[in-house]
Amino acid sequence: MNGITILVPVADGSEEMEFVIIVDMLRRAGIKVIVAGQSDIITCSRNVKIIPDILISHLKTDTKYDAVILPGGLKGTENLLSNPIIRDILINHKNENLLIGAICAAPTILAHYKLLKNNTKITSHPTVSKELIYYNYSEDNVVLDDNILTSRGAGTAFDFSLKIIEYFFDKNKAMEISESIVYHNNLNQLNKK
Repeated sequence: MNGITILVPVADGSEEMEFVIIVDMLRRAGIKVIVAGQSDIITCSRNVKIIPDILISHLKTDTKYDAVILPGGLKGTENLLSNPIIRDILINHKNENLLIGAICAAPTILAHYKLLKNNTKITSHPTVSKELIYYNYSEDNVVLDDNILTSRGAGTAFDFSLKIIEYFFDKNKAMEISESIVYHNNLNQLNKK
């Protein structure tokens, strides 16, 4: 382990591909990932069951993680949005300028809590793009703007995860992890403002 700790909250209805790819890729890079769930067993959007490391209700809102990464899934996003502990953690991390990532529908959580400036460049799943019209919306697969990282959906979860790895290490580490799973992408195309 390298001392980096990332919180990944998950709720019933979260998109399992996004969740698993993010957690798996970050752990392959040697990052400590804490999976926090709203209950002891999470039922994801396609009925895959996840057992979290800790309950969200046991998290301390003033704990600083190196990043908080939100998987998508419409129902999971709604469930995380209604959680005051997640709200407080996100607000604290934004105030500390720590990395916050959101994929698929989850960028709407950042908009709802007013964690984005009006000119923040972001992306999301196309089905929720109308909820993000007040921002600098992009159709790029992955967008990094300051400490806000967003991505479009399950099909972009590998690129999203690799961008997190690049953020904390460098492009070489991201390429190493990419090659280790035989994922041939072009990290140079990942958008960085």
